[in-house]
Amino acid sequence: MSLRRTFLLAWPAAALLLAARISPALDAPTGKVILTVESKPDGRKVDFDLAMLEKLPQRSFTTQTPWYPTPRTFTGPLLRDVLAAAGASGEQLRLIALNDYKVSMPAADSRKFDVILARLLDGQPMPVRDKGPLFVIYPYDSNPELRSEMYFNRSAWQLRTIEVQ
Repeated sequence: MSLRRTFLLAWPAAALLLAARISPALDAPTGKVILTVESKPDGRKVDFDLAMLEKLPQRSFTTQTPWYPTPRTFTGPLLRDVLAAAGASGEQLRLIALNDYKVSMPAADSRKFDVILARLLDGQPMPVRDKGPLFVIYPYDSNPELRSEMYFNRSAWQLRTIEVQ
């Protein structure tokens, strides 16, 4: 068999393996899309509805924030798990909120700290009028370094899009 014919026969299988490696095995959203993760290097977009985010492992912690007068409990998937589910990797994240607020975050923050995309506040879904449906929250009380304006500014509420660069 010629090398060209071998390549042509092997190409479909190789393409499928490559696609499986870079594309996460996610169900298509069936509900309203509340988050889009866009990988800028390759232009791939992955949409999440609430059910998809709920299927990811959930993390809860109670922390004091500048936005509430008392410590509150936040629950949601880890940001690093959302990025992994989307098959997205990069060095910089651009967080974009429903009101078009934009902030940059080093992707390393998602690996170094247990940053969550909070979907629950004190066990209840967060409405848009109270910073929902998704709120990027650092575990501020776990590390004195996190109790600074820099990390507070990275906590985008009403998160809608994550651009991975």
